[in-house]
Amino acid sequence: MPTLSDVARHAGVSRSTVSLVLRESPLVADGTRARVREAMHACGYVYNRHAANLRTGGTQTIGIVVSDFTNPFYAELAAGAETVFDQGGQVAFVSHTEESLPRQERFLRRMLEQRVDGVLISAAGGTRASALQPFVDAGIPVVQVLRAVDSRRFDYVTGDNRLGVSYATEHVLGLGHRRIAYLGTSVASSVSEERNAGYADALGRHRLDVAPELVATSIPRWSDAKQAMTTLLSLARPPTALVCFNDLLALGAMLAITESGRRPGRDIAVVGFDDIELASVWRPGLTTVAVRPREIGREAGRILQERIAGSRRPAERVQLAPRLVVRESCGANASTEA
Repeated sequence: MPTLSDVARHAGVSRSTVSLVLRESPLVADGTRARVREAMHACGYVYNRHAANLRTGGTQTIGIVVSDFTNPFYAELAAGAETVFDQGGQVAFVSHTEESLPRQERFLRRMLEQRVDGVLISAAGGTRASALQPFVDAGIPVVQVLRAVDSRRFDYVTGDNRLGVSYATEHVLGLGHRRIAYLGTSVASSVSEERNAGYADALGRHRLDVAPELVATSIPRWSDAKQAMTTLLSLARPPTALVCFNDLLALGAMLAITESGRRPGRDIAVVGFDDIELASVWRPGLTTVAVRPREIGREAGRILQERIAGSRRPAERVQLAPRLVVRESCGANASTEA
């Protein structure tokens, strides 16, 4: 097998310069770096990452755990985090739990076994803080994203869920609606609690009670959301407006509205949450609350890198401000941001 010395001779540099290139050191000039990499390729040199890890005590790997990769929001979030890790020379391994606690436990255990340098996690519904204790014991930093399991000990990055749903509900109230339904998620988490509260907050400010028959839940799938909306439409007094936990539920609800012979934005106002790409290309365009998943991912990645580097400051809580994106599904006949 070719050695560092072989690469150094081929590139016409010292062995220590080759070592600096392998460690992504900024001390090496770009031209020299390119010459060394060409020499590595010509010699067939393969970096022994395992041996380097034993020397440095790090693996340059990050674990990212999300609850549902079929939701485009999580893909955007992971992409944002990966841009940060890539710039730091780290590789991320992404897994999704499908809201399964046993599946999540297996992923977390494997990450411990592989000695990742840090973990970014949007925990499955029902996760207890004890699930993260092994990482504390091993000295591996954890950053929570979207869902908080323990925000006292662990950093937490999210959008302002309560305020966002409050914006959405206030918007349809401002359009004159008073019989407003809420389609939430059946998955228990800090996010669902906060968004439910935002709906109740807005109604309360207008001295309206939460009507139990107007609150429905669904797992985050189009088909289930469609069925839940069909049930709401079958009420003796169906809602005139609908606020949804996320965009996937809103799009499924809009399918049910259309199939019932009604039209979203004309007969029933619909507002989602997340502003995934489908929201803008759907017809009618979906009014929604944007919380910028890539920015959430980048911010979580930044904090995790600081923890890996040794930051000892108290647990940080970061909430990104939401914004309302108005499209046709609410009946406002506009495409603006507020």
